[in-house]
Amino acid sequence: MNHPSQYINKKIVVLGLARSGVSVAKLFHQLGAIVTVNDRKTREQSPEAAELEALGIEVICGYHPDDLVQADTALLVKNPGIPYSAPPIVRAQQLNVEIITEVEVAYWVSQAPIIGITGSNGKTTTTTLIGKLLEAARLQPVVGGNIGLPLCEIAREVTKDQWIVAELSSFQLKGTAKFAPKIALILNIAETHLDYHGDLQDYIRSKAKILDNQNKDDVAILNWDDPVTREMITHCRGISFPFSIYETLEQGVYVDPPYEPIQAGEPLPDAAEEAAARHIMYRMSSDVEPKSLMPLHMLGIPGRHNAANALAAIAACLMAGAAPEALVKPLEHFRGVEHRLEFVSEANGITFYNDSKATNATATIMSIRSLSAPIVLIAGGLDRGSDYAELEPIFRDRVKGLVALGETRSKLEAVASQAGLEEVRLVEPKASAEETLDEAVKLAAQLAVEGDIVLLSPACASWDMFSSYEQRGSMFKKSVHTL
Repeated sequence: MNHPSQYINKKIVVLGLARSGVSVAKLFHQLGAIVTVNDRKTREQSPEAAELEALGIEVICGYHPDDLVQADTALLVKNPGIPYSAPPIVRAQQLNVEIITEVEVAYWVSQAPIIGITGSNGKTTTTTLIGKLLEAARLQPVVGGNIGLPLCEIAREVTKDQWIVAELSSFQLKGTAKFAPKIALILNIAETHLDYHGDLQDYIRSKAKILDNQNKDDVAILNWDDPVTREMITHCRGISFPFSIYETLEQGVYVDPPYEPIQAGEPLPDAAEEAAARHIMYRMSSDVEPKSLMPLHMLGIPGRHNAANALAAIAACLMAGAAPEALVKPLEHFRGVEHRLEFVSEANGITFYNDSKATNATATIMSIRSLSAPIVLIAGGLDRGSDYAELEPIFRDRVKGLVALGETRSKLEAVASQAGLEEVRLVEPKASAEETLDEAVKLAAQLAVEGDIVLLSPACASWDMFSSYEQRGSMFKKSVHTL
């Protein structure tokens, strides 16, 4: 696309309301475009419509008109979650109308440089941590994107002396054309969202678009331990500054001594013990000596996956110009984000953790590996076509009981059976999602004994029963507190 100011008196279609749709519609309207906003939700389900109509913006609710996109439509801005099979998007493709997401628009408007964070797991934790680290370093971050404020809302307000820290999904990045963050992070790649992307290659390609338009002065921070992201480093246009927990790097951020990979069937090391002898190191280039930032055990968030998230955040902040010494205290004090391996309570010697943000099998595996006590797992949710076979080793080695719910409950039961797991309970749908989750929590508590952990880590998206992973996590916490 071109700069939004070049769409004066041109027709723009915004597909999908919600906060990001409202933000982008207002922006184009203020710049003189002719904006139409469309959402399949009814008018009663779209309270945002009145605000836009009061500004003179046309809003169509309840259906997609056949003539919504026409030959003279200059641009279609879609809500990231709307599939490309939606009729207005198919029509736009047929007419060669450019299709973008709000991320592209925000990039053109923002005066501030952007740090973009994507990956299958750890995005929210890493994005939140970068915001806190940059704030401690007095670099004036504003956090948004897939969490927090819509990017267009932020982009109109920031100055060139600030940083936008943006969590970016594959859905958002797929709809970009010239988006080029100053610092791009790809944390990892796992098989997920295949119902949206069609295949793994389209998912990977969408993630990689965060690198496409960077120049020689921009920075790519990629996971050296992930074979897919390691390969992406060879295609970087600018400065490569990787991170690793398993290798010593000539340039980047790493753990010294490196972690040893855990093989299936091996006993899981105690997280505190294996962190105790290690340091977080950084090396700005191969011709300077590496330096220790801090002992690894001082990190406020436990586990190998959180160590990797922290390394990525440190790398981004160092490349943004943060003083290394300014990062230590916030790294010590950061305790993670809600719904991501969040401690809920302890009752009768049983500890409860809310990991509702774990919406794929890889995230669940990482969380289980971060905990040392016997685990009764609550899992299941939206069926996106995965067979969850990758869970079998961790079920065999680290899980003592499974409570499965949602559309994938039978698939998870089959994996548990393959792993030889005997204590498996299936929760049939109740009158409401809340009742279903209440039943799951009660069954898990019955399977657990003193010293055990009950972990909600679904390995699935929430949309079969809940409006979001946040709602699922909040209901879980409520159920735990009412046991």
